[in-house]
Amino acid sequence: MKVDIEHWASRLAALAADSEVPGASLAFRYDGEVQECVAGVLNTATRAPVRADSLFQIGSVTKVWTATQIMLLAERGRVALDTPVAEVLPEFRVGDARATTAITLRHLLTHTSGIDGDLFLDTGRGDGCLRRYVEACTDLEQTFPAGDSHSYCNSGFIIAGRVIERLTGKVWDQALRDQICEPLGLSRTWTLPEDVLRFGAAMGHGEAGTPSPAWGLPRSVGPAGLICATAADVVAFGRAHLTPGALLADPAVMREPQVDLPNPHAGGRQWGIGWSLDEWDGHQVISHSGDTIGQHAVLWALPELGTVIALLINGGRSAEFQHRLVRELLQELHQLTVPAPIAPPDRPVEVDVEPFTGVYERAGSRIHVTAHDGRLRLRTEPTGILVGLARPRVLELAAVDAATFVGRDEGDSMWDAVVFENRPDGPSYLHYSGRATPKVR
Repeated sequence: MKVDIEHWASRLAALAADSEVPGASLAFRYDGEVQECVAGVLNTATRAPVRADSLFQIGSVTKVWTATQIMLLAERGRVALDTPVAEVLPEFRVGDARATTAITLRHLLTHTSGIDGDLFLDTGRGDGCLRRYVEACTDLEQTFPAGDSHSYCNSGFIIAGRVIERLTGKVWDQALRDQICEPLGLSRTWTLPEDVLRFGAAMGHGEAGTPSPAWGLPRSVGPAGLICATAADVVAFGRAHLTPGALLADPAVMREPQVDLPNPHAGGRQWGIGWSLDEWDGHQVISHSGDTIGQHAVLWALPELGTVIALLINGGRSAEFQHRLVRELLQELHQLTVPAPIAPPDRPVEVDVEPFTGVYERAGSRIHVTAHDGRLRLRTEPTGILVGLARPRVLELAAVDAATFVGRDEGDSMWDAVVFENRPDGPSYLHYSGRATPKVR
């Protein structure tokens, strides 16, 4: 089937307008060719238009790149996935002494380390920022023992970035260029603001469509979320994961399931090495999304079909926009039906909600769950460096089953899934936004 890229440019613009997205860049590889289209503006204040060569922040999609760097080193015999982190970084410490010796690289790359890992800490702009970040991890607590569950962990990937520095003898940014960008010819993939600003760069936007108060996160967050790139470069990276020898001798290893997700309703059912894993209409889908300050990115790849899609946006109702876009695109390209997002059941489910009430807390977030007329209300409260950058949210929850609830904040069109886990012989958890947040009272 021949792709009508003018049609997709029109649909991109229409969907962006519907979801109040200031600017978007779409690239996809189908039937051996890469197609690109754009819509809107990079910055609502300057009105600079989005171009195909404009750079957007891809946020946590960066984590797949960092995981790939570790896998390249593993293929060359420099390290093994089950090597304890402390063997490579003797200075590595977290608050729990047992966890310090038990945590492996595999734990870091699969979010199973148990580290309470949303420590967004500015350790300076110098080349020693990752070293200083690892030194600051000594007080990080465990949400669960290493390997016991899954909880999305930014700190784990920053620590992995420091492992890359130790094994390559280069700062992470340069190692990324040497290991991935230059071999794949990615000339518009950068990490440092002074490089990004040589090109047209997107600015994030808040809910009112005005530019965000800050452009980017501290350099120390690099391996967890600081890559800026064009959609076409992100597609080229995704394509390398479907092509043995393009980067890795056997990239399929990274999409082998490593852990089942306790909340399988928010983007994937399992996690591989760096990748979120799911199945749509009988086809495996590997993906990763990323959010920074007012920007959102997502990378999907369908190994059996050879199709790779990258969507980069700078504000608006991102979840709604990305779902509508990928649903239309995959229906057109492959007659593939993307599963509908989770939503409340047609008939109310009666659940005793009192056992779930309380305060749940982890680094960067405090979550209050209260009962009102037999229903739950969830209120998030950003803490630490996220105060002023992430907004509080209030979700009125509706039960889907005895432990699964859905809710959405005012103005949201998509439902968020919340899964409660009450362990009879241990702590209770709230699984939301990819994190396992323990109940503290």
